[in-house]
Amino acid sequence: MNEITLEWQEAAQIRTETIRESQPSKHPGTVRLGRDPLRCDIVLSDPTVSGLHVEIFFNAQQQSFALHNLRDTNPPVVDGRQLQHGEAFLSKGSTIDLGQIELTVVAVSHATPNNPIPPTILMPPQPLIVNNQPVPALESYGLQCPSCGRVSPYERLDWGCQWCGTSLAAAASVVMTSNGT
Repeated sequence: MNEITLEWQEAAQIRTETIRESQPSKHPGTVRLGRDPLRCDIVLSDPTVSGLHVEIFFNAQQQSFALHNLRDTNPPVVDGRQLQHGEAFLSKGSTIDLGQIELTVVAVSHATPNNPIPPTILMPPQPLIVNNQPVPALESYGLQCPSCGRVSPYERLDWGCQWCGTSLAAAASVVMTSNGT
């Protein structure tokens, strides 16, 4: 899975956040950073950080994470260079200055041909047969989304969680009663 991990110090504490390529966010396809909790996925409390400062996203064409400036004033500084417009690609060790907060990229992992994401093959449970007749199941199985916690039945697993879109590759298998819970 493509992911990037950021680390920074805020209010005398070390904070760490991992951003995944297709994680749910307030602005799908990107993860936004800033002070405003209504518009940002990662909220920084320092007053020198803008309400909506930058967004980080996975650029599939470049196979790299990139940072995009969302401010004309108070631009971010990436690896010592002010990013007035456009985007900057991030790698392990990159630094991002948002106001007086410095974030460091401490890890980047990519799904590559040498390290592919394994396919998930889901097989519905086989029906119980008694006297050559299928017995209606009072229970069935589903996968519980690791992000939103909802359970998707096997019959409805196309490309991930039907509610938030998160991959169910790491989801826990759960027993569902006949009423679907």
